[in-house]
Amino acid sequence: MSEAQVVTRFAPSPTGHLHVGGARTALFNWALARSLGGRFLLRIEDTDQARSSEEATRGILEDLAWLGIEWDEGPTLTLPDGRSLGGDPRGVGPFFQSERRAGYDAAVQALLDRDLAYPAFETGDELDALRREAREQKRNFRYRRPADFDREAALARAAGGEEHVVRFRMPERALRFADQILGEVHFEEEQLDDFVVRKRDGFPTYHLAVVVDDEAMGVSHVLRGQEHLNNTPRHRALQEALGYREPVYAHLPVIFNADGSKMSKRDKDKAARSAVKEGLASDEARLRAQVGDAVDPGSLERWLGDKKSQLPDSQLGALQEALALDLPGIEVEDFRRGGYLPEVLVNFLALLGWSPGEKEDDGRDKERFEPAYLAERFHLERVGRGNARFDRKKLLAFNQETLAALDDAHFLSLWDAWCTRYAPKAGGRLGARAELFAAAIKPRSGTLADPTDPAGPGAFVFAANEAFPFDEKAVAKFLRKGEPNGLEQLAAFRETVAGLDPFAPDTIEAAASAFAEARGIGMGKIAQPLRVAVTGSSASPGLGETLALVGREAVLARIDRCLRECA
Repeated sequence: MSEAQVVTRFAPSPTGHLHVGGARTALFNWALARSLGGRFLLRIEDTDQARSSEEATRGILEDLAWLGIEWDEGPTLTLPDGRSLGGDPRGVGPFFQSERRAGYDAAVQALLDRDLAYPAFETGDELDALRREAREQKRNFRYRRPADFDREAALARAAGGEEHVVRFRMPERALRFADQILGEVHFEEEQLDDFVVRKRDGFPTYHLAVVVDDEAMGVSHVLRGQEHLNNTPRHRALQEALGYREPVYAHLPVIFNADGSKMSKRDKDKAARSAVKEGLASDEARLRAQVGDAVDPGSLERWLGDKKSQLPDSQLGALQEALALDLPGIEVEDFRRGGYLPEVLVNFLALLGWSPGEKEDDGRDKERFEPAYLAERFHLERVGRGNARFDRKKLLAFNQETLAALDDAHFLSLWDAWCTRYAPKAGGRLGARAELFAAAIKPRSGTLADPTDPAGPGAFVFAANEAFPFDEKAVAKFLRKGEPNGLEQLAAFRETVAGLDPFAPDTIEAAASAFAEARGIGMGKIAQPLRVAVTGSSASPGLGETLALVGREAVLARIDRCLRECA
């Protein structure tokens, strides 16, 4: 293929949020198109009318745009900066399969006319019986057109309105195709069956629609996960039957969790079910009050009672928010909500199967790079065959390293934007303390979500004065030990706090130092009791920064509470 002919595509089904595996597929298609000077196309495969939704489509577009994976052709999306993605410059749209039925119907009719496809009338129960028979005979079930099939009679029954599907007649021979990652792939004739190309509702199956659309849209390279490998002989057979050209195929390694299990959307669902069941066992009334309207009681009971069922994404998200569940990140939105930066996630996803093949100055393999680097250097020869492992600790380390390298103003702007979307009650509350907050909390944050996390480095800033708990070990060690003990030192220093002006880190540090010197004690004898009183624990940013971030009135209220409750 010449560079001018290169067209890659990403074709998600809008049935939920974008899985990170799908994001990796989109990223590699985008990068290949950019490296070869081609076009990257986005197509929405929404022929499953029962599961597809406009909301999911919008979410997928926004997830891709947030990651910076910008498509040249496809559904249009206006970005916050006013730019527009997508469009149809070559006139190959529309980009929703539900709007392209005429082309699919024409392809099916062409196959029927040449006896390369045929109507099939078995019911679900009849197909189940055939599968049981195959199991009893200890053979794989493989649907093939019966030897006594009467074509004219079948066509007449279909024309008469009898409910049916249309099946494609697979060639009775082995099929081979070249894969740019796996090499030559071979499927024996015994592995192939006559598959459905048009369903009973008249809509095409995935197999037919994807082949027709790739041809019509000029797709030259098909990059997709290895879970689609078994589909490829079907697609090649359809392409041959319809007289279509063969695109370049490359099947990407599957993404697994660090423990070797397949990374799936069910991971979140299973973790949520386990957490809810544990909560019901410990305090059912409290848990049900927290769940509230997030999930209706009937759906909740069915979900808890059936391990195979899954909550819809919207209800699972509402449940996660209502119960503050810590669920494993599976979809792009999970990582965005979790406070990861898009360029970091893109960098990390690029390493799930691809390697730059370059070294850093210290001899280590190059792992940190910008999207532009990937777009310039991406080649299929650098994609491995083996399964990729999603190392969450490595992703967090990447994100923490990137945040630490930001100047305080940039960190604050990113954090403000994150708060606007996910924690509006926290954003805008700092006022003049915002810059101090960034300087104090940024070095302690792995993600943009950490500062507002109840267990995060900035939790003490946003906690209600009467709500946060006191660490019992810290209370015992820093408040109750010694003579005089920390509580007495705290009570004595309260008057100093009340009179400090300005209430700023330098003046707070100087006052605490002078207090310690006047009493002949180490700085820690007053600093640690203050930390425990103001944050609930003995770990926080510098003493002056900690107190200044909380503010004079809140510090006084917290000291009073500590003296009252910890005496």
